[in-house]
Amino acid sequence: MSESRTPNLPAAAPFWLSVLMIPLVVLAAWRGGGWWALIPAYAWYLTTALDGILGLNEANPDPETGTDQLFWHRAVTIIWFPLQFAAIFGSIWYVQATGHLSGLEKLGLFFGIGVLSGSIGIVYAHELLHQKTPAERWLGDLLLASVLYSHFRTEHLLVHHSWVSTPRDAVSARYGEGFYGFFRRVLTEGPRSAWVAETRFLARAGRGPWDQRNPFWRYGALQLGMLALAAVLGGWIGVFLFLFQAFIAVWQLELTNYVEHYGLTRKHLGDGRYEPVRPRHSWNASHRATNWLLINLQRHSDHHTKPDRRFPLLQTYGADEAPQLPHGYPVMTMVAMVPPLWRRRMNPRVRAWRRQFYPEIADWTPYDTGALPMPRNAL
Repeated sequence: MSESRTPNLPAAAPFWLSVLMIPLVVLAAWRGGGWWALIPAYAWYLTTALDGILGLNEANPDPETGTDQLFWHRAVTIIWFPLQFAAIFGSIWYVQATGHLSGLEKLGLFFGIGVLSGSIGIVYAHELLHQKTPAERWLGDLLLASVLYSHFRTEHLLVHHSWVSTPRDAVSARYGEGFYGFFRRVLTEGPRSAWVAETRFLARAGRGPWDQRNPFWRYGALQLGMLALAAVLGGWIGVFLFLFQAFIAVWQLELTNYVEHYGLTRKHLGDGRYEPVRPRHSWNASHRATNWLLINLQRHSDHHTKPDRRFPLLQTYGADEAPQLPHGYPVMTMVAMVPPLWRRRMNPRVRAWRRQFYPEIADWTPYDTGALPMPRNAL
C-alpha cells in the first residue's frame, strides 16, 4: 500500500458517536419524564443538523488498507453488544425494581432504547455478519436476537445480496409502494423467505430442514433466552417492554431498508435472468455525520459491490454511477413515514434514474408490480 493513500483512511473517533447514546439511556431511566426524547433527538435531529453544517464527505480511502490498521474502527462494533445488552436488560431491571417511572415514562424510555437497538445495534449487526471471523458473526447474532429479528441474517446474506432489486428480494421496495404496505409485506414475507432460503441451502448439501446445521435452531434458542431474561428481570411488564423496544428497532431497520433501494430494479434479461448488481441499484449518500453514526451504511452502493468490505473502507460514488439521496437517512426515513410526501420527493428521482440508465425500457409496469419472473436458481 502506498504511503500517499494511507492518510485517506478516516479517523476512527467520529464513528464512536453511537457510544454517547448509552449515557442518555442511563439519564432517561434515572430521571424519567421527557428525558427519553434525548435519545431519538441525538440519533435523528442532531445528526441531521451536523450533516447540514459539515456537508458531504466524498473522499475514498484505500480499499486495500489492512485489517491491522482498523483496530479502533472495528472496536466500536465489537464492544457494542455488551453496551446494548446492559441498556436493554439493565433498564428492565431498574425500572421494575425501583418503580419510580409511570407507564408512559417506561414506554418513552423503551422507545428510545428501540431507536438505539435499531438504528445502531442492527446496523452494527449487519457489519459483523458480513465478516469472516466466528466471534464477529456471533456478536451479530446476539444483537439480532436482542430485537427478535434473527432471521435477518439468513434473509440478508442468502437472499438480499444475491437478489436485491429483483422480485425475489422482499426488502427491495417497489416504485410507488408506500412504506406501510412495504412494512406489512416484509414482516410477513421476510421470515418465510429466510426459512425457504435456508432449507433449500441445506437441501443442496443433502441435509433436511431439521438438521442441526440449520441456524434457525440457534435463532430460536437465542431469542427465547432473551425473552426469558426479560421475564426474570421484569416479569410480564419486562417482557412487554422488551417486545416494545424490539418492534421499534425493527421499524427503524425496515424504514432504512425501504429507503436504500426504493424503485431501483435490475434489468430483466429474459428467462428469469437478471443483470449483475451494480452501484446504480442502491441509493447512495455521502452526508458526513450520518455516515459517522451509521458506520458508512449510506455508502450502500459500494457495500453491494463488495459486501465483506469493512465499513471504514467503503467507497462513495458520483451521480454518474449511483443515484444520490437528497438528504441523509434520518431525514429520508422521516419523509418515508408520509407516503404522499415521499412519492413527491422520490418518484421524479426514480424516473430520472430510469432515463439515465435504462432508456431502452419502454414499459416499467412489470417491474412496478412485481410481475417479473423469479430469478433462476434463487434459493
